[in-house]
Amino acid sequence: MLFLLFQVTFRELITTPPGSMIFVILMGLTTTLISQGLTKWLVDTEEVERKQKQIRAHEEEKEKIIKLAEIDVNRYMKQRKRWERKDVVLKKSQQSISMQRMKPMCITFIPMIIIFSIISPMFGALPVACSPMNPELIPFIGPTIVATGSAPWISFTAWYMLCSLGLNSVVPRLLKTTTQTTGGGFSQMMSGQKAKALEFPDI
Repeated sequence: MLFLLFQVTFRELITTPPGSMIFVILMGLTTTLISQGLTKWLVDTEEVERKQKQIRAHEEEKEKIIKLAEIDVNRYMKQRKRWERKDVVLKKSQQSISMQRMKPMCITFIPMIIIFSIISPMFGALPVACSPMNPELIPFIGPTIVATGSAPWISFTAWYMLCSLGLNSVVPRLLKTTTQTTGGGFSQMMSGQKAKALEFPDI
């Protein structure tokens, strides 16, 4: 009887704000820590970072070689052939990086689906967290708004998604499992993507 009472009380605690809001944050933090812990254990992040820098520098070099086509055709052809040989090797490295990153996800995916399918029905359409902004403006969150008058309450799924997005941008940096380069990383990434989209002119 006491156990049943405790069970009912605990369920009310985790499915009623603000307990529901804190419970989902802790759930998101736990899953993120497990995922990043596996990443730190299974993935050589320093090696991945080194390979990413090589690939990015290689992609940026393509733009410089293309400019040579109008200046020095012989030099352009030599550097293009050298670039293309190196590109074959680096594509294999890129596949290796993708396989390493998939290791933690392969281990956690099925258990997380099972846990999520068990916990999610407990909340149903109950309000879990009150958003400080209009949830309709947040992509993929609008459809999961809970109708509770004028208050912008969101459901379990919406709040879990927001928590996961926030935690996945902070926790990897704290645990040093992120593989994004520092120091102008965004501009480097954009220039690398731009160079990758360029095509060598036929001469």
